[in-house]
Amino acid sequence: MIVVAAPVLKQEFFSFSFNVIFITAMGLHIYYTEYRLKRSVMLLLSGNVLAVTSGKGGVGKSTISINLALALADMGKKVALIDLDIYGFSIPKMLDLSSNPKTVNNKIIPVGFDNIKVMSMGFLVKENAPVVWRGPMLGKMLDHFFNDVIWGELDYTILDLPPGTGDVALDMHQKLPDCKEIIVTTPHPTAVHVAERAGTMAKKSGKRILGVIENMSYFSPQGSSETFHLFGNGGGEKLAALLNTSLIGQIPVIPPPNDKQVSSKCNENQEIKSIYQKAAITIDHLDVPFTS
Repeated sequence: MIVVAAPVLKQEFFSFSFNVIFITAMGLHIYYTEYRLKRSVMLLLSGNVLAVTSGKGGVGKSTISINLALALADMGKKVALIDLDIYGFSIPKMLDLSSNPKTVNNKIIPVGFDNIKVMSMGFLVKENAPVVWRGPMLGKMLDHFFNDVIWGELDYTILDLPPGTGDVALDMHQKLPDCKEIIVTTPHPTAVHVAERAGTMAKKSGKRILGVIENMSYFSPQGSSETFHLFGNGGGEKLAALLNTSLIGQIPVIPPPNDKQVSSKCNENQEIKSIYQKAAITIDHLDVPFTS
């Protein structure tokens, strides 16, 4: 029997029903779930799907997902951003989105932000309630994201994956055969070492790695020409070489002005905005049209 501790969900969207699944029925249940999710993704997620992943948490993967989505939207692309970190959702907070998604005919309309469509578990729980689920429930949540959200026509979908190589990453590798990946690391040797495992998983699953983005690459004090490598040097280049791909961006450390909260939006700093714009152009040139 599968026992699941469920968070308190906002009831206006949907409710879960938990079935007792015995081991003798597990094969049929898994087959049905995989088939349904794969069909739904092909129908509802038009365009190119890019998974932003890393080996470790805390390397800035969500920030990079947001900024790549914004940069692609600035190029005139129709972009969706899906926060697939079901346990550690952060994108609503990072974008200061407090409005609830609306529903039409029992389908969810994603929240809009600067010409991108956003969906996250954070929109569906009350008061930052924790999500305490075992693996099978994660698959059900992915099913809701793809079956019950009206995405419309898209050029790009950015998937902000949780760190590591767990259930969500496994599901996405299986359900999205045409998904491509961007690996995020810092220059630190440990971050590179762990990120290599995420890249190796992608390659073994037959996924194309579009490139590596190195975050927290360096720090240059305002008004100074000096550059300090706070977390080491050359990690992104090393990871790109290990994975036989390209280093498509190096993001500096820039403290927020006047002790304000660190912003996740690149359009609030021209230097970083320019770096993301170049990375988005590179990705758009590297990418190939989606085919079902």
